[in-house]
Amino acid sequence: MNRQTRKQLKTDKFAEEVGQTFSFVSEHRTEVIRYALIALAVIVIGAGYYFYSRSQAAKRESALETALNIDNASVGPGAAPNGGVRYATQEEKDKARAAAFADLYTKYRGTPEGSVGGIYTAAAQADKGNFAAAEKIYQDVQDSAPRDYASLAQLSLAESYAAQGKTQDAEKILRDLIAHPTALVSAEEAKIELADIMAPSNPKEAMALIQPLTTMRTVISKAALKELGRIQANYPQP
Repeated sequence: MNRQTRKQLKTDKFAEEVGQTFSFVSEHRTEVIRYALIALAVIVIGAGYYFYSRSQAAKRESALETALNIDNASVGPGAAPNGGVRYATQEEKDKARAAAFADLYTKYRGTPEGSVGGIYTAAAQADKGNFAAAEKIYQDVQDSAPRDYASLAQLSLAESYAAQGKTQDAEKILRDLIAHPTALVSAEEAKIELADIMAPSNPKEAMALIQPLTTMRTVISKAALKELGRIQANYPQP
């Protein structure tokens, strides 16, 4: 998968949060008033928690939106189109972007929004060649995030390992993702990534892995056909 495809996966809409509800039941006829007051207190506390939860979610969503707006900001003189964000230089944008995603990650670690912040922050480190720092963050997101976002961190960690030639570590992660797909990382995507890693040492098995994907739904089949063509061109069979 190319970088743009992975980036789109990272910024997909988050599932709506579900508010918690509270109830109170009493069977004691002689203490109707007392239990009624307790029930009212529980309802009030429950409502308070619900609105607090939604308020916190709104803060996280706003912080993520701010970070993504910076990521999409234009660079150069003049006003940004459509009232967007613009920075005078790429250096200024990169600095603001790094700060926004790092802040999102540290403030909201373990949430969907914080997980995206961590993945972006780790990716920036990997792009600089700071693989140790990137892998530390990926592993933390993998351990702390909701399952869907943890799987995205796993995929990114596998790519980091592959970039360093740690193919066995990368393959282990990808095979686990194939066995346990999520909404953000499908088994098919993991197979294509695995084929890409396996191709230099075992092009025949790599092609066999993705050949069945070429007849699937359009997005998957296109990616599989592209990868199949790349393997055939770079690693011709005898």
